[in-house]
Amino acid sequence: MLRQIAFGCTVNLANIVVHAIAMIVVIRVARSAAAKWLSRPTLRLSTVMVGTVAVLMAAHLCEITIWSLAYAIVDAAPEGTDRLYFAFVNFTTLGYGDIVPVARWRLTGPMTAMNGVLLFGWSTAVIFEVLSLTLQRD
Repeated sequence: MLRQIAFGCTVNLANIVVHAIAMIVVIRVARSAAAKWLSRPTLRLSTVMVGTVAVLMAAHLCEITIWSLAYAIVDAAPEGTDRLYFAFVNFTTLGYGDIVPVARWRLTGPMTAMNGVLLFGWSTAVIFEVLSLTLQRD
């Protein structure tokens, strides 16, 4: 069990690094877009929000891919499983239950879900903050 937790924490930290880098990109995109259309608040708001959400979606796709690769490294998914699908289902906490981790790696599913919940929450907070700051400029 300790091996599963250590492995899951390592993957979690890798995804936190990816998300932190995405935050830097979001800040740059938001500042750049906000500076361009000063006389058109609606265009500025649309551009900032679309750019912010696009960067965050790309980050989440990278993070899910990292989990998929992690599953492949330790053979956490049953033979013949689509690991990307398995990672998506766990990361988004959808939990269809059609695929479950192999017994020796069963904690990777909940750890993936925990990581997804935390990173989606972080993204939601950032979207709200970017929206608030962009609206304050108007």
